[in-house]
Amino acid sequence: MKTEHRIYIALALLALLGVGLFFSQKNQKEESAQHSVSAATADLPKIGVPKDDIEKITKLEIKNADKSDVTLEKKGDTWEVVKPVAAKANATNIRSLLDNLKELKTKEPIDRTGATYEQYELTDAKAVHVVAYKGAEKAADLYFGKSGSRGQMVRLGGQDGVWIAGGYSSYLYTREAKNWRETSILKFEDANAIQVEIENKNGKFSFSKNEEKWSGTFAPRDKKGKLEAAGKKWEKFEESKVKDLLRAYKNLNAEDFGDEKSETGLDNPVENGGVVRVVLKDNAGDYTIKVGKTSKGSSRFAVKEGGDGTTYVLSSWSADWAVAEPKKFEKSDEKKGEPPPPEEGHGDIHPEEMMMGE
Repeated sequence: MKTEHRIYIALALLALLGVGLFFSQKNQKEESAQHSVSAATADLPKIGVPKDDIEKITKLEIKNADKSDVTLEKKGDTWEVVKPVAAKANATNIRSLLDNLKELKTKEPIDRTGATYEQYELTDAKAVHVVAYKGAEKAADLYFGKSGSRGQMVRLGGQDGVWIAGGYSSYLYTREAKNWRETSILKFEDANAIQVEIENKNGKFSFSKNEEKWSGTFAPRDKKGKLEAAGKKWEKFEESKVKDLLRAYKNLNAEDFGDEKSETGLDNPVENGGVVRVVLKDNAGDYTIKVGKTSKGSSRFAVKEGGDGTTYVLSSWSADWAVAEPKKFEKSDEKKGEPPPPEEGHGDIHPEEMMMGE
């Protein structure tokens, strides 16, 4: 064999050996990296509540520096607010929080000590502190702090260290105290309403439905405040206004709540606001809402007759029907050459109406 051929063969063997060595080292690096990732992952603390434990949670404590502390307890199958007030809880909002608890996880460490708690707003004074209990046992004890380009910072109660959290939705934990309370007051199908009554200091309105058409009467008050006889025919009555009222009340929700210090005027709702009564067909029941004085702006205090005594605050969109004058249920006066004014209840969609479609 010629020397030249021997050289070529030797070079080919060297190349093969080099390729083999390259892939061998590459595999070793990949295996080493995988081992490192596995080790790092194994070292991450678990912060999420296991799926099987979610339904075992019986109490939630939420401390937020910017808002009132809230404690929620499960009594039987029902959740209740026990702090800052005793009230029925909003089951939907609690369900959302519980579902989020099982999605929480740590992604990577930031600091293995407590030296950076102040920097990342993880101190007791600044963090959102969430504790979930299974009976007397803590299922989760978490402090959520600053959120930035690196992610959401979290620390665990009773353990030093700062971590980046995944799966956290802050709005589920940082609600105002009032938003943990049940806001629903009424829920019915407006098509099932057959009678509506309103009584206030202006007089008494009576509306009834016959074959899908609404009719109405109004009995005014005399100078002494006593009800007079209702007029035989209400010429300007507009039945679409009754339908607007029912749209406001069929999914009636509170925008806030009163307390024992509130001057509600609910001891005399006819004088201070009004009383709205809706009767449903087929003996399906009736609902009465007593509306009192204004709370903030044009919102008013209200209470549901036969309810648990909770004092609600209704938006003006709902409350204004209780204090209505006859013209609120009448056709608009239109002048020739001028465009008609917008009908009440048909302008911009009110937030409560948007909620009804959700």
